Amino acid sequence: MNEIRPEELNINPFTLIGKDWLVLSAGDENGYNGMTVSWGHLGCLWSPNRPTAIAYVRQSRYTKEFLDKNDLFTLSMISDRKALAYLGSHSGREGAKFENAGVKPLFTDGTVAVDGAKLILVCRKLYTAPFDEAGFVDKDIPAKDYAGGDIHSMYVGEIIKCYRE
Repeated sequence: MNEIRPEELNINPFTLIGKDWLVLSAGDENGYNGMTVSWGHLGCLWSPNRPTAIAYVRQSRYTKEFLDKNDLFTLSMISDRKALAYLGSHSGREGAKFENAGVKPLFTDGTVAVDGAKLILVCRKLYTAPFDEAGFVDKDIPAKDYAGGDIHSMYVGEIIKCYRE
């Protein structure tokens, strides 16, 4: 992996996140978890136009516990659709999720990512908050996406390291 500046990335965030998906991971050698994400944002936020990634995680997800306990998280781009499907549909509470998905952890920069990823964004948590249902102007969104009440929390992370193949 080669380290690059976030400004050197030449990606389409709509394809990268919404179509190709990413693996959101948090933790370290003492405990970690990851999950597939297909909702998120990349851009600049807060002075001095910090490069940021925003991930959304439901309250019920095991990975949220690791995000809440740690200052860092990663977003890893992998092409193995079978692994991505597994990571998005199984809980780490039930066993060795990475191993069962056929991927290996990569411990780097004080956190965990997916070994062999084409792209890894290492992020330092800047802000987190759950969505407030009262804030939805379009009331169809919570009615459709949160009918069961399992609302997302938003995690804004400053991209502090960026690696690509």
